[in-house]
Amino acid sequence: MIRILCTEDAKNVTYCIQDNGIGIDKQYAQQIFEPFRRLHNKHNFPGTGLGLSICRKIIDRLHGRIWVESEPGVGSSFFFSIPKIQEGQ
Repeated sequence: MIRILCTEDAKNVTYCIQDNGIGIDKQYAQQIFEPFRRLHNKHNFPGTGLGLSICRKIIDRLHGRIWVESEPGVGSSFFFSIPKIQEGQ
């Protein structure tokens, strides 16, 4: 199951994408945003290991923040927050 949530405050819009998948151990929470970093065998979980690193690059260029909260065996919540007003506007 996947849930998508959105909240906002005076300065930022924050999105949350939640799943009930296998989860991620806290020790890998930052590593998953590195290019080609895979935590599992690609035969069991397909992909290149680029998806989250591309997301981080996009959010960085928008002067935002991206992070994950997760528990193995329960699922993950991926968050990204973007300022409402971009620099130079």
